[in-house]
Amino acid sequence: MLGEALTRRSIYEPEQDNLIFPREPVFERLEDERLHRKQRLAAACRIFARHGFGFGAGGHLTVRDPVSTDLFWTNPMCVPFSRVSISNLILVDPDGRVIEGDYAVNRAGYVLHSAIHEANPDIIASCHAHTVHGAAWSAMGRPIPPNTQDACMFFGDHAVLDDDAGKVPVGDKSGLPIAEIFRTNKAVIHKNHGLLTASRHSIDEAAWLFIAFNRACEVQLLIEASGATPAPVTIENACETHRHLGIPLVGFLSFQPYYAEIEAELPDTFR
Repeated sequence: MLGEALTRRSIYEPEQDNLIFPREPVFERLEDERLHRKQRLAAACRIFARHGFGFGAGGHLTVRDPVSTDLFWTNPMCVPFSRVSISNLILVDPDGRVIEGDYAVNRAGYVLHSAIHEANPDIIASCHAHTVHGAAWSAMGRPIPPNTQDACMFFGDHAVLDDDAGKVPVGDKSGLPIAEIFRTNKAVIHKNHGLLTASRHSIDEAAWLFIAFNRACEVQLLIEASGATPAPVTIENACETHRHLGIPLVGFLSFQPYYAEIEAELPDTFR
């Protein structure tokens, strides 16, 4: 299902070429692509701040460096999402050493993200934050059922992991189960911990997936709190909806309104 989603044309693409429509950039130089990814990463952190995803020193977003593809850019430790900018991002190697930048790396974040990127060289970006609704739903140890159209974007494309549930991932091997599960999924519910998302396409998609996945958890918690019995989307319709909503282009497009707000209102993000 994942491979199909990566190649399917979206119903959202306009047939008329004269209309304004966000297009993903094409780069002639890898250095330009690097700057683009850093801009999007810094903006994603600011967007996470606006969604209230910050929680102390927890939470980390990463994007693979297009020049040195075994390295990844991430947010600096103990800098709030609301203060992350291009200038304070750090570049980290597979051993957790900071290659570029002045700040330390979050060790727990490194263990998880490094394993995800190393085991899946096609993954461009990944996101994790300690959100209220993500943490609450993770305690259930269950996948998100297709009770809404939006939840269907994750239908058959996410999994629950209970390895080391609730344990802080500080061991060198702690990230391996999550890395393995991302081979066939774009989102993971780590039991008693929270949510992780990854994209083989862009940081834009990875960040949007996290926002949408957290929202799906919030909605499901509200459904269950109501005490009513939901009428889920049929399997056939859930599969069809996933084919339309679960593709990288939709993730890219859904990120653009948030990015436009950051670009207009918080220009220091890009300095």
